[in-house]
Amino acid sequence: MSLRVLILAEERSAYFLSRRLLDAGHEVVVVHESESACRSLAHQLDATVVCGDATDPRVLEDAGAGSADAVLALSGEDARNLALCQLARLRFRVPRALAVVNDPDNEEVFRKLGAEIAFSPTRVLADLVEQRAQFADITHLIPVADGRVHLTEVKLSQDAPAVGRLLKDAGLPTGAIVAYLLRNDEPLVPHGQTQLLEGDRLMLVTLPGTHTVALDALTARTLGG
Repeated sequence: MSLRVLILAEERSAYFLSRRLLDAGHEVVVVHESESACRSLAHQLDATVVCGDATDPRVLEDAGAGSADAVLALSGEDARNLALCQLARLRFRVPRALAVVNDPDNEEVFRKLGAEIAFSPTRVLADLVEQRAQFADITHLIPVADGRVHLTEVKLSQDAPAVGRLLKDAGLPTGAIVAYLLRNDEPLVPHGQTQLLEGDRLMLVTLPGTHTVALDALTARTLGG
């Protein structure tokens, strides 16, 4: 299904994201304050480019926000991203608003005040660095569905309790599945009779309430959450 997406972002981010969405068959409208950036984007993209302040309702009206299916607020300023999400959702009734949150402390505020999906690259990267340092065999990736589903990569070490067991006997709780595994760099879609081996890298999908139990069943170590 083709969507109409309105984007507020720095010039390079706007270009790469717009190109990806256009290639997927979506309609893109970019709003940018810089005239030179607008000229460059209009020249490079088969997209509508509107020059102006994306937090100005008149500019959003000119950009056709009222007919947008989604708004992506990806600028480097949290206040602007939040203002755009609020205008889009409350005034123009845009169904979906996604925002990048530069200060991780603002994530909850964004969700409460207008952004359906708000995520902080700073927090995600910091979490990955910390987890890599403490747990070389477990990498908690990114929560999806607004935090209701967790994707975690788990490498089975020699002493992991799941090594040598069939997947069906690994003790995974209801609400946790292994979506796929890498064995010697070869991807496999596992089933209940798949035997888990040392060195396997598992892509674990869990609900929040099963996350810790599933990690403990596979590795006897947990990251929390």
